[in-house]
This record gives sequence, structure tokens and C-alpha cells, in this order.
Amino acid sequence: MTKQLPLDGVCVIEIGHSLAAPYAGMILRALGAEVIKIESAEGGDHARDWGPPFIDGAAALFHAVNHGKSSIAMSLSDLRQADLLRDLIARRADVVLQNLKAGGTEKYGLGGEQMLKAKPSLVYCNLGAFGTVGPLRDKPGYDPLAQAFSGLMSFMGQPDEALSRIPISVNDMGTGLWAAIGVLSALFRRQTTGVGEVVSVSLYETALSWGGMQIADYLACGALPGRWGSGTAAIVPHQAFECADSTIMVAAGNDRLFRRLCEVLSVNELADDSRFATNGARVSNRVELIAILQHEFGKNTAAHWLERLDKVGIPCGPIQTVDQVVVHEQTKALDILQKTEDGAATFVGLPISFGGKRPADIGSTPKLGEHNHLLTDALQETS
Repeated sequence: MTKQLPLDGVCVIEIGHSLAAPYAGMILRALGAEVIKIESAEGGDHARDWGPPFIDGAAALFHAVNHGKSSIAMSLSDLRQADLLRDLIARRADVVLQNLKAGGTEKYGLGGEQMLKAKPSLVYCNLGAFGTVGPLRDKPGYDPLAQAFSGLMSFMGQPDEALSRIPISVNDMGTGLWAAIGVLSALFRRQTTGVGEVVSVSLYETALSWGGMQIADYLACGALPGRWGSGTAAIVPHQAFECADSTIMVAAGNDRLFRRLCEVLSVNELADDSRFATNGARVSNRVELIAILQHEFGKNTAAHWLERLDKVGIPCGPIQTVDQVVVHEQTKALDILQKTEDGAATFVGLPISFGGKRPADIGSTPKLGEHNHLLTDALQETS
């Protein structure tokens, strides 16, 4: 007997495109909810075209975050279709996710406060760019803009390199995660109160939270965060080192691990050197220490050092490429790479398990407007 998923019986209407709202919808779908995706009749979700690569006419990225959903293609500017969507929400939805531009849903009578008047038990989640208040509340934005504006890009990369962004949409995906957390919290509270609410998240708020430690440090001491490449500001050594044949990551995160590292590298005297004996001292003398350690790592191969580091319990590992990651035995053991029901696309599944089992009701990726009959059914039921 298949174990019931936490959100079985919950219906989510996703009025979203690109990544933030669809990512939230993907999470809720994987947890068992029915997710009905509302797309523009003119081309659908922008992410359908975010390729190559393409699979069955849609970008691989689109498959990765929209599998298992239903798709309704419609034009909200058509008053009749907007009416049908409002009716569908009122009759069936527990949750609405939306990331249209500011004011986009209110324009069609589909805003949070508007829908809660029609259905007080509804949980309605806005996923915006800069938040619902402030001078930038109406400004549109994508992940790279949030990375730049929030300060994240200011401490990315090496000091002598051009500024760079994190090459994944961390703020879109993070905002989707916060949306899912907010929705789950509101659904939990609704069990007691019977009343829904409006949940609001944004890319900028998510980006600020990712930079929270750097912001806290700056507010404490007034010094801007540095750019440390593979390293980190507050722990040394905690970065990549070049060996004779390739590069490895080493994280000696405390004084005990540093002493073990010194023993492995045969530089035991460094552990008692006042410049390096404590983490605070190592941070202050980072440049000198890293140069010494790098010299030692360069004397032998990655395999040589990884074996010895593992043996004494120092966190370490090779820097793998994606082709190595997908075939690694650890990745296989986790069974986290999953296929859509029709076998068309392979993607990374939800990184969570219940009772040792990962949610596996994957479904297939919908064609644009494949489930328009849901609106027709709504019309028939209300006539």
C-alpha cells in the first residue's frame, strides 16, 4: 500500500511563469498536492523556451519544475476566462501561487485580498521581485538583478576577477522554497482557525537572507565582506587547493582539524605557531598560511591527499563535474535522479524523504493547454 503524501487532497492553482512560482508549485506537487498551472494562451510559460536543450518541444528546465502539473492555457484579459478562473479557485483551490508583475492579478479581480473575500479559507501566496512595500515594490526583477542589488555579487569570486553571479537561480529557487514554507505554515494554521491568509515572499528578501551572515558581520564591525573565491570569510583553511593533478576542497573547520591537517601535510609546527594556532589567528594571517598549505598540496596527487585526509576525518572531496556527479555511487544510492512518468525527462527529485522513501509520484510534463477541459468542466458545473 502506497503511503499517503502530506498534501494529498490539496489543490494548488499556480498563476506563475519562469521559475519562482513554478518551483514552489513543484515542491507542493511532489508533496502530494494537485497543481493546476495557468499559462498564457500566447506561448505559455516563458520557461518553455529557455533552452536548448529541449525535450518534446519544451526546455529541459521547464520539465524539471513543471512535471506532474496540469496546464490550462488562457487569456486573463478575456473577462469570461478570468471569471472561469475565479470560479475554479473558489470551488477547488486551497492555495494560489502567483508571480505576475505587481498589480497583475488585481487587474483581473484575482488578487489576494479579492480572492480571500470570495473564499476566506484560501491560502494565497504572492511571489514578487522586491516585496509588497517600499519604493521598489512595483519594480520587476529577475534573479541576476536580485543578486546584484542585494550585495551578493559584491563578495563573489576572487579579488582580482571581474564581478560574477552565482550561476544558478538561487533567489528564484530560494523564493520558491520560502513560498512553500509559508504556504505549509498557513495551511497548518488553517487546520485550527479555518481561515486562510495572504503569504508574501520576494527575490530581494530571499537574497538578503542568503547574505545574512555578511550583513550581520558588517553591522557588527563596519568592514565590507571580502571576496574569497572558494574560501570563506570566517574559517581558515576552508577552501580549494590545487594538487599535482587536480583540485580538491578541504574544510578544516576548527583547531583540532587544523592540527590533523598539519600532521597529514607534515608541517606539524604550524599548529603551534601563534600566527595559526587558533582560527581567529588563521583568519588574520590567511594569505601567508594558504600559501604554505598550497605549496604542500602541490607536492602530490589529489587521490594521495584525499585518502589521507579521509583517514583522519578531515572533511574533503574532489571538485566534480556534472557528468561525474550523475554517475557517482552516492548519487545513485540516494535515488534522487527521477524520470517523468512518460520517460521523456530526467531531473533531480525533491531532496526530502518520508520514512526513508522519496516522493515518487512524478507524473509527466503537461503540453500547453493540455488540461483546458478543467475550465470547461467548471463552466458545466456552474451552469
